[in-house]
Order: sequence, then structure tokens, then C-alpha cells
Amino acid sequence: MAALSVDQLRRRRSMYTATKWILSIVAIVTALLMLLPIVWMMLTAFKPEADIVTYPPTLWPRQLTLEHFADVWNRIPFARLYLNTIIFAGGVTVISLLLDSMAAYALARIPFRGRGAVMILILLLLMLPFQVTLIPLYDMLNGMGLTNTLPGMIIPRMTNAFGIFFLTQFFLSLPKDLEEAALVDGASEWRIYRQVILPLAKPALLTLGLFHFQYNWNDLLWPLVMSSDLENSTLPAGLALFMGQHVVEYGLLMAGSLLAMLPVIAFFLLIQRSFVAGIATTGLK
Repeated sequence: MAALSVDQLRRRRSMYTATKWILSIVAIVTALLMLLPIVWMMLTAFKPEADIVTYPPTLWPRQLTLEHFADVWNRIPFARLYLNTIIFAGGVTVISLLLDSMAAYALARIPFRGRGAVMILILLLLMLPFQVTLIPLYDMLNGMGLTNTLPGMIIPRMTNAFGIFFLTQFFLSLPKDLEEAALVDGASEWRIYRQVILPLAKPALLTLGLFHFQYNWNDLLWPLVMSSDLENSTLPAGLALFMGQHVVEYGLLMAGSLLAMLPVIAFFLLIQRSFVAGIATTGLK
């Protein structure tokens, strides 16, 4: 019986090891397939135009060139578009984090009549596509003279139903002991929010900040509708100029897209630990 038990144990260990290897290989292959478009974009940005349009297509460039990166700066006002995108995405992120956190604190910590109805309304807004309100919103901003301006693009994005819901879930998970101690010491609600809640909510705020920044940095439809010239446009709208009706300038498009990805990647690398912690503590798994 002892020999049989040892044999069964060895078989289980072998099956466990084989399963582990199979799952690891599947995960690696899946990751490579998901990264393939990004790798293709990066390599295409350094290919000469002849290599890009050759058939059959090749992944690795026959020779490397930086001409597309020079052309993308010369063909369009790339620096201006970069600055506009930083102002738009960064402004929306900072203002939205402030307003979303204030609204979430009120919903999670301050009892008031109609709080349940407000939460239901926020959930309904989460289900409402942005395209439904696009035309009425544009008409309203046009009447106020805010079209083709950066403030006109930023103001409608200053708060977000997802951000309020996300932070509300996080605030509900925080213990109330520190708040009760602050109330005993005579602290106001504003002081509790500013000095107690916000420091504890740093992982959730950084996570939500990444969501807001990435979404608005990559957004094409809203800046394209709101801007009528390149001086007030953003990077996605500017890069769309290289996608003509009959010809797509892949080299310039890939070079511009690669440069446009760098701030989002840098932001994620800076907050990746807080990003994981924020996701784990909000219940949004």
C-alpha cells in the first residue's frame, strides 16, 4: 500500500507539472498574439516605404530608417497636437478626479435623502452611450461659443459616472474608525475628506486617473467633432489625416502612433503597483 501511495503521489505531481507547463505555454502564446499588433506597429514605424507596401509583407524590416519620425513632425504641427492632447487629457483627468472623489465621498459617507436614487441614476448613465448625447451637447456648446476650443472639449468631461461609481465602491470599503476619531476631534467633513479619505484613496485615485488619461488621450470622436482645425485638435484627430480615402500612409501613421503611446506607457509604468492595488480594493474584478 505504501508503494502504491508513493506511485500515486508521483503521478499527481507529474500531472500537476504537465498542467502547469501547458498553461504557461498557452499564456505565453496568448500574450504574444495580443502583443503582435503593437510589435508590428513599432517595426513598421522604422521600415522604409518600399518595405511597408511589399508583398508578401514581412515583420522584420530589411533596413531601419527614421524618416517617418522626421516627416510626421514636418507634415503636421505635431508638437502643437501633443501639447493640446496633454492639456485635454491631463486637464480632464485632474478635474475629474477632484469632482468624482467629492461626489463619491458624499454618496459613500454622508447620509442624505435620495442617495439611492442618485446611485441608480449614475448606473443608468453608465449604460448610456456617449453618442446619444453627442449632437445635443455639441449644439449647446456651439451656442455658448465653446466649439473649436480646448475648454469646450474639457468641460463636458469634467466628471464621469464610472469615476463616481468606482470611487464610491472604494470609499465604502474603507473603515470608518478614522473618520469617527476625526469627528470626535472636531474635524469638518471637508477636512475629513481632504486629510483622511484622499490619502487612503491614493491607489484608487491613481487607477482612475490612468483610466481617464488613457481614454481621453486616445479619444478620436469627441475632439474630431469639436475641433475644425489642427491648431485646436488632438493627436488622434491629427493622425487621422494620414488615412486618406484612397491611400493610407502607414509609415507616418505608425510613427505618430508610436510617439503617441509613450506618455500612456510611462504613466502606467509609474503607477503600476497602485493600479493593481486600486483594482483589488474596489471590487471591480
